[in-house]
Amino acid sequence: MRVVLQRVSHARVIVGESVTGSIDAGLLCLAGFSADDDEKSMTIMANKIANLRIFEDEEERMNLSLLDLHLPILVVSQFTLYADCRKGRRPSFIQAAPPTMAEQLYESFVTIMRRIVPQVETGQFQAMMDVELVNQGPVTIVLDSENLPRQ
Repeated sequence: MRVVLQRVSHARVIVGESVTGSIDAGLLCLAGFSADDDEKSMTIMANKIANLRIFEDEEERMNLSLLDLHLPILVVSQFTLYADCRKGRRPSFIQAAPPTMAEQLYESFVTIMRRIVPQVETGQFQAMMDVELVNQGPVTIVLDSENLPRQ
């Protein structure tokens, strides 16, 4: 699983004319899944995201987490995080989970996040989405489950 986290002052996802998810200050999480992902790796990732201290305290140090501040998260599926651009000029997405599997993994990940974070908003799986955000900082963090300890 790969995620790009962006600390935002606000973000929203629009599909067609409808807003499917919207948050004020919090995290935007772009999430991509591979065939190797499972509930354990997604749980580790969800806990890492919720507890990552990337919000500033009173002394302007990154010392507070999403959970510390009771902030929301907007989770958006993005298979392009598994783009392999080593050959040619067209990315290959062979490392990304197939769509049916990816949808199940995405729904499972959202469910896991909802157990941890009080407010979880979402995009719409496999839809053409407009993602609007104001990146605060900017703070952008990239995480890969292959690089996290499997406790």
